[in-house]
Amino acid sequence: MSLLELQHVTKRYGSLAALSDVGLEIGEGEIVAVIGPNGAGKTTLVNVISGSAPGWAGAIRFQGRSLRGLKPHRIARLGVARTFQIAQPFAAMTVLENVVVGGLYGHAEGGVRVARERAEELLAELDLAGKADEPAETLSAPERKRLEIARALSMAPTLLLLDEVMAGLNAAEIELAVELVRKVHARGVSILLIEHVMQAISLLANRVVVLHHGLKLAEGTSAEVLADEQVIGAYLGSRRRP
Repeated sequence: MSLLELQHVTKRYGSLAALSDVGLEIGEGEIVAVIGPNGAGKTTLVNVISGSAPGWAGAIRFQGRSLRGLKPHRIARLGVARTFQIAQPFAAMTVLENVVVGGLYGHAEGGVRVARERAEELLAELDLAGKADEPAETLSAPERKRLEIARALSMAPTLLLLDEVMAGLNAAEIELAVELVRKVHARGVSILLIEHVMQAISLLANRVVVLHHGLKLAEGTSAEVLADEQVIGAYLGSRRRP
């Protein structure tokens, strides 16, 4: 049984189909990357799975259970956490408080004490312990991305949806981000990775799914999809020939 399964998923905004008949599976322990041009439907896919974009058609199942009609906090408590393409910390709250909030959101039991203990452990693991008592608004862009991941991990997810956590990072920062994703994966977390940085995708992903105008264009290894004529056309317009 797949950990996550999407069948014929369509999401419309008025007359615009942001996703059209999309099928996708993620097995336990997999890292599956979703790539595509801007406007391809990648973030809509994350929003649909996480419950923040209701009203979709088709079927979405997590560990065999339908996600239809579930609110985002219910989906989070089933074991699905997500980050945002643009980091959205509670700016006036401390870094530690941000992660505590994530823990309370993802778990009904345990209370503040347990959430705080979990938050302190995650900040240490993600090299943010020294920033714990600082307002989140003081963090640099790479630090905010690490905070996004810490807050998502505080929900103790089985599946983590990472929405362009490497966007805007330089080469050295991307290298560190790749190692961070590997560290998260080593915790036993399966990952859906929305990303544009092909170097990172080649290093991390077991499979790559390509979206274009809301349609699933291709699926395979990173080498297979980058050699696909349709994928080349979607990104470059046409294959360059000698």
